Amino acid sequence: MTTPTEQLAAAGVSIWLDDLSRHRITSGNLADLIATRNVTGVTTNPTIFAAAIGKGDGYDGQVAVLASRGASADDAIFEITTDDVRNGADIFRPVYDETQGVDGRVSIEVSPDLAHDTDATIAQAKQLWATVDRPNVLIKIPATKAGLPAITEVIGSGISVNVTLIFSLERYDAVIDAYLAGLEQARDSGHDLSTIQSVASFFVSRVDTEVDKRLDAISDPAAAELKSKAGVANARLAFELYEAKFAEKRAQGLVAAGANVQRPLWASTGVKDPSLPDTLYVTELVAPGTVNTMPEKTLEATFDHAVITGDTITGAYADAHGVLDGLAAVGVDFADVTQVLEDEGVEKFIVSWHELQATVADALKNAPEVLR
Repeated sequence: MTTPTEQLAAAGVSIWLDDLSRHRITSGNLADLIATRNVTGVTTNPTIFAAAIGKGDGYDGQVAVLASRGASADDAIFEITTDDVRNGADIFRPVYDETQGVDGRVSIEVSPDLAHDTDATIAQAKQLWATVDRPNVLIKIPATKAGLPAITEVIGSGISVNVTLIFSLERYDAVIDAYLAGLEQARDSGHDLSTIQSVASFFVSRVDTEVDKRLDAISDPAAAELKSKAGVANARLAFELYEAKFAEKRAQGLVAAGANVQRPLWASTGVKDPSLPDTLYVTELVAPGTVNTMPEKTLEATFDHAVITGDTITGAYADAHGVLDGLAAVGVDFADVTQVLEDEGVEKFIVSWHELQATVADALKNAPEVLR
């Protein structure tokens, strides 16, 4: 008997945990998830670090030392989070080695305050890469308009990138182009293309939340039939686009020169609607060469009772196009949906970041004195 997570991995899906904390690292939990749940990577974001540091989770000693040095909240956040990511990357190093650098990856995000500042994003991405100083880190850059040239420049510098907050097919197309342009810059600068990895994080459940809200306001019976279908359909069409773009001459030439494809990653895979199956965004998005990053609740549900039936994406493109056509027919402006979600996504991370700054500033102020 194999577990559903083993079956998912066998189907070509890399299972990453969408969470990291000092406690997970020091307690052995992260190593246990690698051994028992087929977890091969970790993603983080400002909300995750705000929750971990806000709860304490083993940070008191480091905060006290930082306070004794007179560290600012921003400096403390930088040191705490890069330490966690470095230590997490060390735990995943055997996975990185076994998969020739494909998996065993730990992501850390540039400050969301920089989401609309290309130059500052580039500078901080390079700083994070140098500070963590591990080959299996991924620097997360949001797929905002300002983020696109930053992605190209950072990839061009030989740095591996997780492109985050992708909602629309149009923006995803631009993200792939930004990645390919970065690879071309890296090649021309003499970087070894085989060492550069990237994933493109396409958000899923948030699409259903926003679309379903709009469908509920439409009296047309056809609207009800489309509920909770947009997220999966949009992601499946993203995979269709991925296949098409990386089959083109430009991408194939780079692959022939040693480059890696930029894998699609399914993010926001925790089910928000309790009436839906809790493994919906796992079982319906299975295809070789993809990543699914899951909150622990979704990971455990997948391990416990997910039914993995093989590839559920590549044969479903026609149905996925039908869903988006149906949304247009009942009056849902999908371009507006995805723009709203991008704006909200950036704003939510900014709010979490500011909460984190306030939490750390308070912890520094109230930290006990460290003996010198």
